[in-house]
Amino acid sequence: MARLDAGQGIVRIPDEQDVPFTPRVRALVDTVEFRRLAQISQLGLVSRIYPGAMHTRFEHALGVFHNALRYLWQLAKDERFRQIVDCHSAEVLMTAALLHDLGHWPYCHPIEDMGLADLPPHEEFAAEFLSPQRELAQVLQAEWHIAPEEVLDVLVPRTDTPRLRLLRSILSGPIDIDKMDYLGRDSLHCGVPYGRNFDKHRLIQSLVLNEAGDGLALNYKGKTAAELMVFARYVMFSEVYWHHAVRSATCMFARAFFDLRDRLDLRELFQKTEADVIHDLRQLARGGSCEPLLEGIFGPRRQIYKRVAEFTLHHHAEVYHRLARRPFDYLVRCAQRLAEVLGAKIGERLEGTDLLIDAPPGDREVEFRVDIYFPKEGRYRPLGEVSPVVRALAGTQFDDYVKRVRIFAHPRCAGRLAAIDNLAGNVTRALETVDS
Repeated sequence: MARLDAGQGIVRIPDEQDVPFTPRVRALVDTVEFRRLAQISQLGLVSRIYPGAMHTRFEHALGVFHNALRYLWQLAKDERFRQIVDCHSAEVLMTAALLHDLGHWPYCHPIEDMGLADLPPHEEFAAEFLSPQRELAQVLQAEWHIAPEEVLDVLVPRTDTPRLRLLRSILSGPIDIDKMDYLGRDSLHCGVPYGRNFDKHRLIQSLVLNEAGDGLALNYKGKTAAELMVFARYVMFSEVYWHHAVRSATCMFARAFFDLRDRLDLRELFQKTEADVIHDLRQLARGGSCEPLLEGIFGPRRQIYKRVAEFTLHHHAEVYHRLARRPFDYLVRCAQRLAEVLGAKIGERLEGTDLLIDAPPGDREVEFRVDIYFPKEGRYRPLGEVSPVVRALAGTQFDDYVKRVRIFAHPRCAGRLAAIDNLAGNVTRALETVDS
């Protein structure tokens, strides 16, 4: 912990962030399993729209590790925390923070959002890299005296104790060390201010345990900083993660992967670098219907599909409800049917991959539920109860407002499709025939 202020034995990451880099941290970072994260971008297809978003999961992991140290430094001032979390548990959290993205493969979030059968969540895939024969597991045991199973139990809950719930709350909760890093880092690299407009230092200084002692809460002095973090997250989803062009590229990738997946050895593919995955997919798609999709994203001439229509919970709700959180194969069938119907409207035969439907996936974002401690009252109160901002932005409606149903089409026909009279009505009638 002393290296947080010492200024020596550090590695520097943007933005002027000095991460303590002890010999045993270096030993973990230098393993083959961890180094692969340097070949996987943090935001994947976002870089097709925001050119600066080329930062890696390697950089992000170091940032999350740094946050873990800062959280521990603050929480160690709390006697209740010291009674629950001993030195060994703190080191388990530190290593879990460094390794929390270990199981990520290239473009794993777009692939996971498809909800395909027999696809392991990326957290579970981390077990492959922490198996006994791997260098990473050996370094954990030799240098840190930590069993790989202890780290995995934080990443993918297998047992349940108040101590483990507390550690998981720090790593993955409303005000976790992961979110604390990626909001600011993604914002920085995308060249937008939204994810950095909250007071990280004030939030960390306000950390306390919740009433049960099995999760994080905030002192009342951190209430405004928490509100700003909620808003930063909302705007980052609205303007970056679910930007319509980002979602178009994501939808193009997902549609191609859906068609090609049965010809791939996924377990082998998921252990490759991002560049290798792109190469393999492009080679496999060559000469087929998926080639325009992948070449439009990764080829020498960028050709992202154009937005034809958009439907929300409050605008054309019937279409929204029909498509939101539906299985990906259903969306594919709907898109193919729409291509037939709308193609006839413009007098052109459209291929099944000329028109794509993007819709909110089944899993919702984690709700921002955290308690605020008011010492004068001697009580904890939910942030949503004392903050109209959070009540409006951080509940289940977060997904409903930010994540929209969109129809994208190949640029050669998108303009004519968007100009169809009563397009929403035509879409509604076409969708009614999908299951008939």
